[in-house]
Amino acid sequence: MKEKLVKLKRVCKVTKGRRYFSFTALVVKGNKNGVVGFGVGKAKEPQHAILKAGAQAEKRLVKIFLTGGTIPHEQKAKYGSSYIFLYPAAKGTGIIAGGVVRIVLELVGVKNIFSKLNGSSNSNNCISAVILALTKIRNAYTIAQERGLTIKNMF
Repeated sequence: MKEKLVKLKRVCKVTKGRRYFSFTALVVKGNKNGVVGFGVGKAKEPQHAILKAGAQAEKRLVKIFLTGGTIPHEQKAKYGSSYIFLYPAAKGTGIIAGGVVRIVLELVGVKNIFSKLNGSSNSNNCISAVILALTKIRNAYTIAQERGLTIKNMF
């Protein structure tokens, strides 16, 4: 499993007596073979926050269907006010994405894809939108099962 730290923030709670500092970490984990997850961790120390986020990411792993290093069909999703559009691309195109979207797609194992992110660029919402879009992808076997057919009968 590969792990990438997307964001590490220092947050502060101000009271009458003093300021209380803590850290929030956002981590994405994936095996570059169709499995990805993300987690958020909070702690007084940055290392503890990163460890907590990694542990949460392990619990939230999901399986993604890929075909030939790309996705089988176009997909879009909305999470919060973030909209993501994913389009399959020809071999040699690479990952056309920016920011946190690129990190998630690299850890899933996608080699060629186009993406467009609209709306909010909040890291948590963007990652959630990308993972939601990827989990909605279906392959031919899944569609055949839903219709009660075999692959031979479909075509």
